Parts: sequence; C-alpha cells; structure tokens
Amino acid sequence: MELQELYCLMDRFAASGLTALEWRCKEETVVLRREVSAPSPAPAVPVPNPAPAVQTEEGESVTAPLVGVFYAAPAPEEPPYVTPGAQVKKGDTLCLIEAMKMMSEIPAPADCVVEEVLVKDGEAVGYGAPLFRIRRV
Repeated sequence: MELQELYCLMDRFAASGLTALEWRCKEETVVLRREVSAPSPAPAVPVPNPAPAVQTEEGESVTAPLVGVFYAAPAPEEPPYVTPGAQVKKGDTLCLIEAMKMMSEIPAPADCVVEEVLVKDGEAVGYGAPLFRIRRV
C-alpha cells in the first residue's frame, strides 16, 4: 500500500463513525481503532477536503489537512511560497506539510489574498490547525 493510499484510508476512517477498521491486501494488514465516548453518526459520503477554509472572526483560515511539519518554502534556501499580502489563485501551493518523510502540497482553496501566515517554518502542526488567514477576492 502506498503512503497516499494509507493517508486516504486514515482520512476516510476519521470521517466515518467506525470505531475499528481492518484492511488486508495480499500480505499487508492495516488496523485502525479509536476509543469512542459517545456514538457518532456516520456521514452519508465521507469526502476528505485537502485544505479546508474555515470562517473565523478575523476572516477565513486555511487549516492543516494532516499532522506533520509545516514548510513555507520548497527548500531551505528557496523563498517561501507565499507571504502576507500575496494574491494567489485557487490551487496555487501555499506551503508543504511533511508527514512520514512524504511532502504534501497544501493548495489555496480559492482565489484569495494571504492576510497572515499563522505558523513558523519547521513548526509541527496538528490536523485542523490554522495555517493561513486569507481573504477571498
């Protein structure tokens, strides 16, 4: 199983109401479990959103779609993908998040202006952590 497939399986498991999942394919086995204090309803169709934009009091924020390390630039000696005031198009790369030695590009959810970068380069981020404050254009 490729890492991207594993991440997709983990995202769908997290979005479902399941408390356990065992996936077998040839000689590979993946077991996912979680403790549940109260039953939660399963969504009709779990659809992972790679870079959700969440409305906050200060505007919209782009949040981390996975746990990992935030990188503002493609390489240490390179300039950052975006800086405050940058205008970007939907799908433009805002940053990278490294998880398990795999880099994931985080795209802009819409045409927007980056108002603020909320995370420092090299900082660990959790799932759903705000990364950028944006204003749609």
